[in-house]
Amino acid sequence: MTTPVSKDAAWAKGLLRDAGLRATAARSAVLRRLSETSTPQSHAEVVQHLSDAGFDQSTLFRCLNELAGAGLLARLDLGDQVRRFELTGPDSEGVAEHAHFMCVDCGKMTCLEGFSVKLSPERGPRRKAIGEITEVLLRGHCGDCG
Repeated sequence: MTTPVSKDAAWAKGLLRDAGLRATAARSAVLRRLSETSTPQSHAEVVQHLSDAGFDQSTLFRCLNELAGAGLLARLDLGDQVRRFELTGPDSEGVAEHAHFMCVDCGKMTCLEGFSVKLSPERGPRRKAIGEITEVLLRGHCGDCG
């Protein structure tokens, strides 16, 4: 995700209505929270930031999944049994499909926008065996862990 840009309630309301969803306070809060961060967020991270606003864990869990189902969020399942979500779609400040980096030491997740990942072969039996690639995850050591 590119530089986070905080959005207002009117932005969230319009996005929800365009997606055919009711503009509830919880859905708006989730969209606004994800617009403020530069990394994909887990359910626990969203709860941590929004529980003071009076939203419970169950409500936020449902909101994340409803918003992902409507195409407003990308749901990332990166093999560590922690599902993460990030804003997606035409009104998300240029967020496009991109690779992610996960530190194997601290678990920090970073979006790798602007990085190009070339996968090969482009044709042939191996390509057919792979099918469609929907996510690219690179693992290694972040700058803090070294």
